[in-house]
Parts: sequence; structure tokens; C-alpha cells
Amino acid sequence: MYKLCYFVPETHLEKTKHALFEAGAGRIGDYDSCAWQCRGQGQFRPLEGSNPHLGVHDALEVVDEFRVELVCRDELIHKAVAALKQAHPYEEPAYEVYRMEEL
Repeated sequence: MYKLCYFVPETHLEKTKHALFEAGAGRIGDYDSCAWQCRGQGQFRPLEGSNPHLGVHDALEVVDEFRVELVCRDELIHKAVAALKQAHPYEEPAYEVYRMEEL
């Protein structure tokens, strides 16, 4: 089992979660569409050569975003990450993948 964590602006919060749930992520036992989320702020500065969804080159951008965490079975993690990248508006979405141990 893996935990997938990602950061997304509110405009694409539901779209990304839906894409991940459709890919099979967010299932725990007899429950699906399981996720945890909280609001925060992210920041970045688009460099020359980038194609930013938000912001302009060489200017710091601060954005209200959500941190979303959900679980994913081993055999679905690559499909889930691909679905996240497809649904996410950013050119380079920030995400983390952690292997979980069952105790």
C-alpha cells in the first residue's frame, strides 16, 4: 500500500480527487473515495522556459492550495500518479509517494 500526497489549487481539487478515485486510489477496506485534505499556501517562481498555469516568469507566486492525502494499492500507484498528472493544472505538480507498512 502507498500513501499519495499532492498539492493543488482549489479550482482543481475535486477534478484531481475524482481522477484518482477513478484510477482506484482512495480505497480502504469496504470504503472508497477516502481522502484527507487541508488548506494552506504554496509558493513558486516560474523560471524562463516554464509554461506556468499561474504567475509570470521570474516573479514569486503565492497560491492558496490544498494538501490532499489518500492511499493506493501497490498495483495501482503508477496509474494513480498518471491520472493525477493528467488532471492537475500545473506543468510540474508537486506530489509525494510513501510506501506504507501494515502492522
